[in-house]
Amino acid sequence: MDTRFDVELISVTKRYGPTLAVDTISLRIPRATYCCLLGPSGCGKTTTLRMIAGHEAVTDGDILIHGQNVSDLPPIKRGTAMMFQSYALFPHMSCLDNVAFSLKMRGVAKQERHNRAREYLALVHMADFATRLPAQLSGGQQQRIALARALINRPRVLLLDEPLSALDPFLRVKVREELKRLQRELAITFIHVTHSQDEAMALADLMVVMENGHIRQSAPPRDVFERPVSPFIARFIGSHNVLRSNQGPVAVRADRCRLGTPQDGPHVNGPYVNGKVTAVEYQGSMVRVALLTEAGDEVSALVPDQTFYRKPTEPGDPATLVWSEQDTHALSGEDTHPLSEQDTHALMES
Repeated sequence: MDTRFDVELISVTKRYGPTLAVDTISLRIPRATYCCLLGPSGCGKTTTLRMIAGHEAVTDGDILIHGQNVSDLPPIKRGTAMMFQSYALFPHMSCLDNVAFSLKMRGVAKQERHNRAREYLALVHMADFATRLPAQLSGGQQQRIALARALINRPRVLLLDEPLSALDPFLRVKVREELKRLQRELAITFIHVTHSQDEAMALADLMVVMENGHIRQSAPPRDVFERPVSPFIARFIGSHNVLRSNQGPVAVRADRCRLGTPQDGPHVNGPYVNGKVTAVEYQGSMVRVALLTEAGDEVSALVPDQTFYRKPTEPGDPATLVWSEQDTHALSGEDTHPLSEQDTHALMES
């Protein structure tokens, strides 16, 4: 039994009739890891989470938790707990009774289950709300009650299905800080499904990017961001431009690009593409300038606000996107359109 991993997926497949939702994925999640399953709608991330929980049957393959094959076990015997997107709190019960409910179902005496429920309410900073009903709480407070209810059973693995999607942006940041704190304090694995790149970047020790039922890349967030393996990853993670050199597709981060004009002459310090400005977005400390290249590719530069306003540009202006060769990252795979001969000669031949 290999106890280095809290969760292992071994060639896991899920079919719904003729539809292949998850296609032979394998993954190892080390002990006490915050893992985010990330991808666009329909990529298979929620189905994968539900198979780990036991709410969906595995068509083929095996799921191991702490080295034990749980593929055929019911949810209650897997050592997992799941926090649903809707929170699913009982509206007629107090916060205390909501948190203690699963212990009640197991026959735990009232005093004992209430004592434990108060411990977990304190853990999520909700001890003062024990007597309130869910309707008397904000969305963020309801989320914390649902989290305490999931944790009270002391799971080996906590599963979270887009738990922050119903919160406003400011509250989302605060609650994700709480999730990371709790994961570290409890030293258990969290597996968190999200479609938000920012959320996964902020939370994950291990980021698993999925597409069309496959795992396309699995690595720490910085590795995924710095070294995307394909055009899909580079585009989905965001803030990357995907272009084609003579040797295949390449990516360059938008914040590593700068703006010039076609009249500036040859850009001897690095590769470049010519185009026309299509949009300018002020983002506080940065300004995003989008361009359409002569080859029809959409690219952008993230420019420091002071730099941009020293020489501002507007939609319709000609512009040149310039970067350094060392910031260009070679990609595998297809799905990108080749540049024109005029643009290609200036790209690095990596």
